[in-house]
Amino acid sequence: MERKVSFAPGEYFHIYNRGTEKIKIFNNTNDYQRFLESLYLFNSTKRIVLRSISKKKRFNYDREDTLVDIGAYCLMPNHFHLLIRTKDEFSVSNFMKKLLTAYSMYFNKKYNRSGVLFQGPFKAQHVTRDEYLKYPIKLVDKDWKEKGIQDFEQSRKFLNSYKNSSYVDYIGDNRLESSILNKIAFPEYFKFSNDFDQFINFWISFKNNLEKYT
Repeated sequence: MERKVSFAPGEYFHIYNRGTEKIKIFNNTNDYQRFLESLYLFNSTKRIVLRSISKKKRFNYDREDTLVDIGAYCLMPNHFHLLIRTKDEFSVSNFMKKLLTAYSMYFNKKYNRSGVLFQGPFKAQHVTRDEYLKYPIKLVDKDWKEKGIQDFEQSRKFLNSYKNSSYVDYIGDNRLESSILNKIAFPEYFKFSNDFDQFINFWISFKNNLEKYT
């Protein structure tokens, strides 16, 4: 199926996809970790063989030139979201092909399954509104509401402890996974609001745009 979105160089896009028939694509911590490692390693113009790289080096391996700039991400049990900046018209498709093919092969081998893992081609939404870039944490989805989104303190604790999102990289958590992001490729205002209540209200108003995909 022909993609309707044109990936112009230097533009921002929200990339997302979910498991075929809404199946889980992350069953445990190891699966999440494998995808995070893949986000870093396969964002490269050179050929990468993940299994040949020791686990200790997977977030500081010299990738040389990257395909895209990643500004934010969130992984949930049956889907994922990325916020990226393109480098050329082919960079997004090349990156996503490498990422999703490698992870599908890993997942199918691990769980002794065959066939497609993701629900068709990845989806892409051109990001134009300033608000989309000001709040990368929007990528964490409606699952928060089910975990008590109306309880701000509980939501804050959930965000601070959830390691499969780039949120923790923006609040000062110094971890290896921070190397996935290239923050300098995004506007200076690409940051979290200091007012947590304001952020929650913004997120609630935004989430309807993603609801049918999550």
